Amino acid sequence: MKVALVHDYIKEYGGAERMLEELHNIWPDAPVYTLVYLPKFLGPHRERFRNWKIKASILHYLPFKAKIISFFRFLDFLIYKFTDLSKYDLVIVSSAGSYSGLNFFKKGKKTLHICYYHTPPRYLYGYSTANRWTTNAIRRFLLILGQIPMHFLRMLDFNNAQKPDFLLCNSKEVQKRIKKFYRRDAKVIYPPVEIPNSKFQIPNSKKKYFLAGGRLARAKRVDLAVLACTRLNLPLKVFGKQFARYGDELKKLAGSSIEFLGEVDDGEKWELMVNAKAFIFPSEDEDFGITPVEAMAVGTPVIAYKSGGVLETVIDSETGILFDKPTVESVIKAIKKFEKTKIKPEDCINQAKKFSKERFKREIKEFVRNRVI
Repeated sequence: MKVALVHDYIKEYGGAERMLEELHNIWPDAPVYTLVYLPKFLGPHRERFRNWKIKASILHYLPFKAKIISFFRFLDFLIYKFTDLSKYDLVIVSSAGSYSGLNFFKKGKKTLHICYYHTPPRYLYGYSTANRWTTNAIRRFLLILGQIPMHFLRMLDFNNAQKPDFLLCNSKEVQKRIKKFYRRDAKVIYPPVEIPNSKFQIPNSKKKYFLAGGRLARAKRVDLAVLACTRLNLPLKVFGKQFARYGDELKKLAGSSIEFLGEVDDGEKWELMVNAKAFIFPSEDEDFGITPVEAMAVGTPVIAYKSGGVLETVIDSETGILFDKPTVESVIKAIKKFEKTKIKPEDCINQAKKFSKERFKREIKEFVRNRVI
């Protein structure tokens, strides 16, 4: 088969990009169509994409594209409407929830068109996003003013979701969102999580710190972990790439027991996780949540907000502790409960194995194979 992959944009390395990488591993000759490709923002992960056939759109050649990328969502459907992918037998769209027109490309009569949704665009349907729009009068005014174009973007997004032959998604949480907003059924194929080799699965009895991090965006609510550990005077290490001004805000909230490590490579991340007491994950309405599963993969329990995809991955009091409200007090209470609860590393590792890369590849290939005529 001639295969093409489509992805919103390649500017950061998170869960969606990890899944895109595994799709590319299955079909290494497939070109990747994307709005913009910005390797300088990928940090230690840029080498992963070096030998790919990446076909960026005309938007890639605009000046200041990194700063105005959010405005591209008003143009993306026009870009893809004139993108001809009719020569491909299979097109898989990886939709990370940033844009609403990725499925408008031209395709052949026999092209199998599959869209894998990480989530419908969060900014269109009231879910927490990276930006806080209620901090001052100007932002609140822009939020109100933006409801008119948002209405048309929701209409566009609905039409976009009707284009693929089949929809896949990364969790039952997102499956419910797709049914609600698009009125379509989607099959859950959990995203790929790397299960590291045994050297990273040896429990360390001298664990001294808690860990938080990943993509430091506002919706991840890392501030709750920072404030809770500051109040309890507990050591907390925070890793990850800063998103917008949120990283600076976190540093202002932090006490002397909080350490910020910046973006780390995979080896450093696994070392941090295997030596942590627990991984704190207060993210709101999480689509799936790969980092909690990564922590469990090395035997480290998770303390997480009881919402979204976490409900499908973390088993309360067995592989971690779930708390009910996204507040500092709830995180503090959960930490205290965790310190009194005995959680076996083996249980965490066994749970994480249910979400392995091998399982993902097997299910994706089986899904495609069963639908190729």
